[in-house]
Amino acid sequence: MIDGLTKLGATVVHKANAKVHVSGHAAAGELLYCYNILKPKNVLPVHGEYRHLIANAKLAQDTGIPEENTIIAENGTIIDLKDGQARVAGQLDLGFVYVDGSTVGEITDADLKDRRILGEEGFISIITVVDAATGKIISGPEIHARGVAEDDSVFDDVVPKIVAALADAAQNGVRDSHALSQIVRRTIGRWVNQKLRRRPMIVPLVIEA
Repeated sequence: MIDGLTKLGATVVHKANAKVHVSGHAAAGELLYCYNILKPKNVLPVHGEYRHLIANAKLAQDTGIPEENTIIAENGTIIDLKDGQARVAGQLDLGFVYVDGSTVGEITDADLKDRRILGEEGFISIITVVDAATGKIISGPEIHARGVAEDDSVFDDVVPKIVAALADAAQNGVRDSHALSQIVRRTIGRWVNQKLRRRPMIVPLVIEA
C-alpha cells in the first residue's frame, strides 16, 4: 500500500518515518457519528476492557438510545433478542479450551507452564540410590540435563553439594524418599540459579535400596 501510494507521487507519513500512531479502533466522535446514522434499537459494545464497553454504551445513550437497550456483556453472557428488545438471559461459566494435537480440553494451565519452562529454561534429572536403612548414598547422584548447558560436566561442581546435603539429612534421620528428593531439588536449584542464572524444570529421583 505504501509503495503504491509513493509511486503515485504521495508522501506517506507512517510510524516508521514519523512519530505518529493510527488506531485500528474508532474514536468517540466516529462512534457517535455511526450511532446517529444507524439509529440502532439495541447496542451491545464489544472489544476492549470493561471500562471501554461502559464508555461505548454511554456514547450510544447520548444519541438517545435508552439505557435498558444498551447491554454490557462479558464472555459467557447469554443475550436474548425478542420482539426487537435485547436483554441479558443468563451467564455461562466459561474458560479457555485448549486444543493439543488430537485432544481437546484436556491440557491445563499447569501443563502450558511446564512446557514454557522446558522450552525456555531446560530440564534436569537427578537419580540417586540410597540405603533404605542408613540413608547413605549407594549410587549417584547421576545428573542428566537438556537445554541447560552444553556439557553435563558443568554439574560436576554441584555433585559434592548434593552428596553433603543428603549426608546431613541421613545424619538427622531423614529416610523418606520424597523428603530426600526435595533436598536434592533445592540444592541443585539454588546452584543452577546462582551459577547459570537459569530456572529449569528439575526432576529428582531418590531410590531406596
